[in-house]
Amino acid sequence: MSRVGRVERTTKETSVVVEIDLDGTGKVDVSTGVGFFDHMLDQLGRHGLFDLTVKTDGDLHIDTHHTIEDTALALGAAFRQALGDKVGIYRFGNCTVPLDESLAQVTVDLSGRPYLVHTEPENMAPMIGAYDTTMTRHILESFVAQAQVALHVHVPYGRNAHHIVECQFKALARALRYASERDPRAAGILPSTKGAL
Repeated sequence: MSRVGRVERTTKETSVVVEIDLDGTGKVDVSTGVGFFDHMLDQLGRHGLFDLTVKTDGDLHIDTHHTIEDTALALGAAFRQALGDKVGIYRFGNCTVPLDESLAQVTVDLSGRPYLVHTEPENMAPMIGAYDTTMTRHILESFVAQAQVALHVHVPYGRNAHHIVECQFKALARALRYASERDPRAAGILPSTKGAL
């Protein structure tokens, strides 16, 4: 059974198309107009082994906020759609990823309940190219709201802003991969004592 999600989102600010295949090989084709954000989405697809297509046309003449936010919302919705009924998945996933001097710890529960806990070092450089580093938390908030997952992201230390953000996306990719993979011992079983996720 194919686990693919496809979402189109159009507003006066952006036009977004996201397609994700949870059982892919890490094939990525992304274009948002925000170079560093594209780089992070590439990390998500490649390290999650998700086939990921993202095409966003946004009001970049204003700034990058709407483009990044609406892409993250569509990505979360597509991920949730691709999960389907969640029968037979592991449900929980975690991963710790270093990137030189930085470290990210990510834990996810595909619970059906949106919740985010996010910490990263203070006094980071405010920009990475055209990417506002305060947007990382907002990307995660937007993704969680639509994917309806509980997500804990902790960066206990790091110095370089590029490394701090990138290790979060790499760890997120792996945690989502582990949580969404099918558990061969739980075929046909919903991983919940309440009978609903």
